Amino acid sequence: MLDYTGSGPYCYANSLAMVLGSESPSTAVIETLTGSPFGAQLIAGSLPLFDPYGWHPEIGLDSAIAHLGWSCERTEGGTPAEALQRLRAACSRGPVLAGPVDMGLLLYQPGTPNADGGDHYVVVLAVDEDTTELHDPHGHPYATMPTPAFLAAWEGKSIGYLDAPFVLRTHFTRERRVSPTEALRQSLPTAARWLAGRDDLPMPPGSLGGAAAVEALADMAAQGLPSPVRTLLTHFGVRVGARRLNDAATCLDELELPHAASIARRQARILGGLQYPLVQGDDRAAAAQLRELAPTYARLHAALREDPATNKTSTAVSSNGS
Repeated sequence: MLDYTGSGPYCYANSLAMVLGSESPSTAVIETLTGSPFGAQLIAGSLPLFDPYGWHPEIGLDSAIAHLGWSCERTEGGTPAEALQRLRAACSRGPVLAGPVDMGLLLYQPGTPNADGGDHYVVVLAVDEDTTELHDPHGHPYATMPTPAFLAAWEGKSIGYLDAPFVLRTHFTRERRVSPTEALRQSLPTAARWLAGRDDLPMPPGSLGGAAAVEALADMAAQGLPSPVRTLLTHFGVRVGARRLNDAATCLDELELPHAASIARRQARILGGLQYPLVQGDDRAAAAQLRELAPTYARLHAALREDPATNKTSTAVSSNGS
């Protein structure tokens, strides 16, 4: 089996890798440590995402940073003027991980502004009253834009999981030396907990997780997918979901968990194979593939539970990522 490498919507993983620099593990390891490959969700019964029920990138970033033995200073909130002051002070010490930002308001990207940009993460390099310079992992190194416009994107008004605007992470400090393999091993209990389903995180009414979410999405496809759902899946959901699962399979192989790895890789192949029927409007074929995917989450959970490390409490998880 040939592992995939290439570009894709890994904004927070790539942004974290940039700020950690030469000490960063691969983005495959980072993404797996966030917990994102280990589940699926249908938010409010209508928004499909191939990540766990109740999960979002803020939880995932905190988890990955802690598992890798790092800490950072995370700040949020305030007025745009106060946020700019924080950002300028942080940039004076080095690159800053900013986000989530509203991708549809990053005006150097073609087709902006638009209302469907979604959440995104970037690394801010320099900022003054007039101009913000940043590395955007969506293919835009050294992008620039007017600072007032960047503040509007960074405020993230359309991002539902934000508790406060203007989130930034800076002052990354290594607390202990943890190899990528050790971090992955320590993260197995967290992965298993995501796959088992969590009821301790707030979710809108009608939300579903795991197999139930995928089965409900299959039912939607069988009836004919609404255009916004098809757009989300074909432009983002399938691509990122398949890559996450393929990276998780590679990491599980590294941990010498071939059974779990084979299930994750099978999930990646089923999910990646959805792209063509969804783009071509063959919703009946997509529904059949989704029904094939649905039971694999329980199988992956069972496979992870076979490993003794899964039943141990990790010492490297944050309160949000446990």
